[in-house]
Amino acid sequence: MKFNEEKKQSIILYLLEKMQQGDEEISKTVSEVFSVNQNTVHTYINELIQKNIIKRIRRGKYELTKHEYCYDLKRSKGDLDSDTYAYDHCLLPYIDELSENVQHIWSYSFSEMINNVMDHSSAENVSVWIEQDYLSTDVIIADDGVGIFEKIKEYFGFSSLDEAICELFKGKLTTDSKNHSGEGIFFTSKMVDDFFIISSGKIFTNNKYDSSRIMNIADKNEKGTCVVMSLSNFTQKTPQEIFDLYADVDGGFVKTKIPLKNIFGTSPVSRSQAKRVCSRLEKFQEVIIDFEDLQWMGQGFAHQLFVVFANEHPGIRLVPINMNEDVTKIYNHVITA
Repeated sequence: MKFNEEKKQSIILYLLEKMQQGDEEISKTVSEVFSVNQNTVHTYINELIQKNIIKRIRRGKYELTKHEYCYDLKRSKGDLDSDTYAYDHCLLPYIDELSENVQHIWSYSFSEMINNVMDHSSAENVSVWIEQDYLSTDVIIADDGVGIFEKIKEYFGFSSLDEAICELFKGKLTTDSKNHSGEGIFFTSKMVDDFFIISSGKIFTNNKYDSSRIMNIADKNEKGTCVVMSLSNFTQKTPQEIFDLYADVDGGFVKTKIPLKNIFGTSPVSRSQAKRVCSRLEKFQEVIIDFEDLQWMGQGFAHQLFVVFANEHPGIRLVPINMNEDVTKIYNHVITA
């Protein structure tokens, strides 16, 4: 039975995703989901092998073929004079056949991260790794510069690296306001599927992560900053959709989201922790406070954030989300007391 290209592509993508998940009865699984005979599935598998998209490990076991590329850029050679050069030289050759929205996301994200290296890091050497298979592309940018968290900590006079990292979640943070908006890291972290910054033994991420993978990446660069980005080659999202989530009708960056689980190792309890969260929130009109995976919230933290700060800044809308029953009880207690 022949299918149109759209259905065939759907079958292939599902087939590859199940391979990634380690399904060892893949022919049976795909056959049942798409109501096709197993011979058709085997035909597709053989086509993927011939095209070097996958390779057979043993009977019934396959894995996607991964391609790796590495580039070394040097400031002394002029490699860091232009973000366009780095993008065209390192990344564009491997994504130029992907859909337009994917290219736009990579163009924005890669350029923003390289610009940070060029203008803020004082790095002499930058390594760019591209790791790609049929489903996704990973980009790692590692420099030997100052280290982003140290740079932010020293510039703003924060008492700890954790405070510097906390500010990155909010956006609008830059050590060079004349030339940078402070929005690049914020929006890049929302556009790509996975985003990590590793520096000074600390990790900034909007995602849950496999610590063993992160440590392996960090080992590639002992000092400076390492940025890790991953994006599906078939994502449907666009940069404009991400911008619109945090903008008003005039396109201004007026909303932000703070994932508390990424800032505090445990449930936040104190007023000092809340004050850290509240720093610079006056730059926004709406702030989403995400309690995902947090089991509890201290009354002092809740009162400082949702009562003291809220009363002092009535023009700022605080929106708590993903609160479990215990967190909701504390929240309701402080706002109705």
